[in-house]
Amino acid sequence: MSGLVKAKKYDWKDSNMALFGSDTEKKVKKESAESEPAWAHAGEKVGLQVWRIVKFKVTPWPVEDYGKFYSGDSYIVLNTYKEEDKDQLLYDVHFWIGKFSTQDEYGTAAYKTVELDTLLDDVPVQHREVQGHESPLFKSYFPHIQLLEGGADTGFKHVKPEEYKTRLLHVSGTKKNVTVKEIPMRKDKVTSGDVFILDKGLEIYQWNGKDCNKDEKYKAVQFLQSVKSERRGKCTTETLEEDAGDSLFDLFDHEDDEDDDQDEVDDGNKTPALFRLSDEGGELQYNHCKDGRAFKADFSPKDVFIYDTKSELFVWIGSRASANEIRNAMSYGHEYLKTSGHPLIPITCVKQGKENRSFRVAISA
Repeated sequence: MSGLVKAKKYDWKDSNMALFGSDTEKKVKKESAESEPAWAHAGEKVGLQVWRIVKFKVTPWPVEDYGKFYSGDSYIVLNTYKEEDKDQLLYDVHFWIGKFSTQDEYGTAAYKTVELDTLLDDVPVQHREVQGHESPLFKSYFPHIQLLEGGADTGFKHVKPEEYKTRLLHVSGTKKNVTVKEIPMRKDKVTSGDVFILDKGLEIYQWNGKDCNKDEKYKAVQFLQSVKSERRGKCTTETLEEDAGDSLFDLFDHEDDEDDDQDEVDDGNKTPALFRLSDEGGELQYNHCKDGRAFKADFSPKDVFIYDTKSELFVWIGSRASANEIRNAMSYGHEYLKTSGHPLIPITCVKQGKENRSFRVAISA
């Protein structure tokens, strides 16, 4: 009997993203020095920085692996930039949650994101990203995103090519939003509308479905080039075309018996909704303000609002909101989504007067 334990998928109904006052927070504080070493050069210059959470510690992620995310891990991504003709450094800080990341890991990522925001004088816009539901902004940072099974410590980088376990990758999307995602080895996952890559270690096959688009083909070629470089040219690649009658199935070593790739079901409601947060009664309540598109006049400086566009969730913090409300903004958004029919969409926290472009677009007429 195998000693392996099947990874547990995240449970949005039981989890608490902020975890302030919990055992996780205490462990984070215990493991952290007075000054977090990982933040030594965070946000000092324009560019991208990525860290992975390892046993409550923030550890730098190798630059050559930027864009690779493992389903068993959680990450923090900081994008530092300047607006045109301005000198001030601005930031977007995201924490990314793999579907098999533990509650301790993504709780630490959430806590450390708040810590990084504080270090950068509350200038960053905070975001929560969930595997397979990443925001367009997050995707724009990387030439292509690879969603890989397992954790980074069990990844393929340091394994000899001839010892690789065969994996199937799904290449889908358009323009800058093409994703390379590891999927179960199942024939029913291979469709004509996309590109698929069968990685056998020493042999890699790109299979172009007859209805795939040019962006998917181009990204697949880029991906294969990067893999060949990583493996120092020790692998061969071949392109197969469905239109030419080429079969990918004949190259399968096996088929997976189980499919763990089922996402939460969306309830289908696409009407935006606006809520105001209040704790006047002693506990936090979400007071429904309106359905439909929200406008600037709907937001009051003294309150915190949840604006659910159904594709992204915004937590808007008024200029007169309390310090406690500011600190727990991300938690407010997460708690709301736990009760919704679409809990996995991205969350963005914005402060009055410092709203980002996506929020301004969302409330424009």
